[in-house]
Amino acid sequence: MTEVKDEADGASAGVLLVQNATWQAEGVVSLRLVDPGGGPLPPWRPGAHIDLVLPSGLIRQYSLCGPPEDTHGYTVAVLLDTDGRGGSREVHETPLVGRTVSVRGPRNRFPLVSAARYVFVAGGIGITPILAMARELSSRGADWSLVYGGRSRSTMAFAGELAALGAGRTQLVPQDESGLPDLDAALARATPGTAVYCCGPEGLLAAVQQRCAALGTRAGLYVERFGAPTGGGTASGGGDLTTAFEVELRRSGNVLTVPADRSILDVVRDIAPQTPSSCEEGFCGTCETRVLEGVPEHGDSILSEKERETGRTMMICVGRSRTPRLVLDL
Repeated sequence: MTEVKDEADGASAGVLLVQNATWQAEGVVSLRLVDPGGGPLPPWRPGAHIDLVLPSGLIRQYSLCGPPEDTHGYTVAVLLDTDGRGGSREVHETPLVGRTVSVRGPRNRFPLVSAARYVFVAGGIGITPILAMARELSSRGADWSLVYGGRSRSTMAFAGELAALGAGRTQLVPQDESGLPDLDAALARATPGTAVYCCGPEGLLAAVQQRCAALGTRAGLYVERFGAPTGGGTASGGGDLTTAFEVELRRSGNVLTVPADRSILDVVRDIAPQTPSSCEEGFCGTCETRVLEGVPEHGDSILSEKERETGRTMMICVGRSRTPRLVLDL
């Protein structure tokens, strides 16, 4: 399995105006965000997301699902999760149209790689990054197929556009009509040189991961998570996670002690309460921080093995230290 991470595009959208809100399916609303002055926004490619700072201060990540050629607007779609952490409820219940919100990014941890062909597997709101990919591949005339599962047809956002966009390529699988997607059949098309992209609930990701592992080198798997993986993060191992260590914040000059029962993020917030974070479980990337000195102990589910080896960045919500001191770019 490959979890792809690209560096930030280098530009941040800043403060944007919520121009309109549109119901895309039962429980799914999309927002179009524009520059208040009408100017162009930083460019992005399929797979990118933005950090949306909600009026309450909550920070949530949403995939961009509009066309990248729309240089004056970003579109995101938000599923109401009544059992979630409150972000989606705020989007759905707060009158946002006509208000400005802070936006960080776009950043792309799920980029569309070059491949001979593509197999997409999406579950529920996991369709959002894949929609932009399907549009681009259709415009290229590339070889792609999509299996898109949802609870019911009425809850499946963008189903009509995808069916038209990928006539003969898109299989819609409403669970109340057809049960669960046939992943074996979908992945049987993963011939050598195929890129498999999956986004959706953790159970779907785990099932696709298991099947792709059985395929060996036939296909590369690229996933994007909306939650922490089952069993927590993927710590790199080798450090003593029960001991305290120091973090030096290079920009402020502060040196802090991180005890065994607190995270780096918790301790940093004692002196910098506005330090951005969202999931605090190591899967969203909001708190990613550059490491200037020391060897981090990773506990996230974002960084690749190569990125872990370099130790240049870490997620301070779950990471610790393998050395007595870390120096961070904070």
